[in-house]
Amino acid sequence: MRVIAGSARHLPLVTPKGLKTRPTSDKIKETLFNILRMKIYGVRFLDLFAGSGGIGIEALSEGASFCAFVDNDNEAVRCIEENLKKTGFEEQSLVFRNDISGSLYFLEKLEPFDIVFMDPPYGKGLEEKVLFYLSESSLVHDDTLLILETDIKSDVEYVENIAFDIIRIKEYKTNKHVFMRKKND
Repeated sequence: MRVIAGSARHLPLVTPKGLKTRPTSDKIKETLFNILRMKIYGVRFLDLFAGSGGIGIEALSEGASFCAFVDNDNEAVRCIEENLKKTGFEEQSLVFRNDISGSLYFLEKLEPFDIVFMDPPYGKGLEEKVLFYLSESSLVHDDTLLILETDIKSDVEYVENIAFDIIRIKEYKTNKHVFMRKKND
């Protein structure tokens, strides 16, 4: 796994050993950031269920001004911190090793995020809980772009019942990215 583009282009990233995380492949990451390229410069980025931190680091490499990383696994957090040091993005980031609820509560003290990316473990219903929380949270503003990476077979119709509009779905072989924003009332 490596940084695809930007100031840290081609730098290799470490990933947690074992099967606890599913690092987003370079090809899918490249597709995602081709979609985001004109929207990423200067944004505040939140990487939930961050694993190795590859998505948030890519955002920083391509011009995001700040990224917060959240993961509850010690090995994942160690990898994120090592990757931030290797890429030189330590000063532009915060790393939280905590469960998702505790981290979101703490993050409320910060400014809102412009892009929120989440790649939770599949099949546990965590994305629905996080989206419900974010729908009432000061972590997102009306223009925040939320991106969910999920299994290709996952039904995401529940999103529209929470307070978000799906604006795009990009499907791959085994997974998909669901892009959404808060509903305008």
